[in-house]
Amino acid sequence: MTVSTTTTTTTTTSAAAPAATSEGLLRPPITLFVVLSVLTGLAYPLLTTGVAQVAFPDAANGSLIMKDGKPIGSRLIGQAFSDPKHFWSRPSATTPMAYNAANSLGSNVGPLNPALVDAVKGRVEALRAADPGNTAPVPVDLVTTSASGFDPHISRAAADYQTARVARLRGLPEAQVRALVDQHTEGKWLGFIGEPRVNVLQLNLALDALPARP
Repeated sequence: MTVSTTTTTTTTTSAAAPAATSEGLLRPPITLFVVLSVLTGLAYPLLTTGVAQVAFPDAANGSLIMKDGKPIGSRLIGQAFSDPKHFWSRPSATTPMAYNAANSLGSNVGPLNPALVDAVKGRVEALRAADPGNTAPVPVDLVTTSASGFDPHISRAAADYQTARVARLRGLPEAQVRALVDQHTEGKWLGFIGEPRVNVLQLNLALDALPARP
């Protein structure tokens, strides 16, 4: 009788062991998945969004430029300008349209690629046609695309190259337009990183806001 009882107990314990082991194996990964989902999918995004809204509200909301209560652009995204009365931006290689902020893209062509050579030639010709009397060397950033494809800035050299054209076509003193360029020239980041640059959209908006010439 004693032997039979012992055998039954042993058999019952062995049968229950696989179930207990499976449950023990599944509980840690499921718990870890839930915890990490809450932390990285909910808590962290809410925390970073909250900090950004408090510390950098303008940048966190896209650095939008407003006019008459409506957004007309962003200080972070370039726009295309083809009117010679405006300063022209750096070319963009994004698709399906230029300065597509949803598709950051460079040209991905090397310096010896005929496609790049032809594109640069075409841009130089367009600049020369818009300002035939300007024989100065064309700044490289006016004829080559940036890596992102929507650079909102041009170099100070690129702005200076276009100043005389814009002033002449608008009937403004060149000194007045140059002073406007000075006002919209941003210095090196932290005083020593990068080069002075000009935000094209902001500069053109300032030009358009000038009183009309009689």
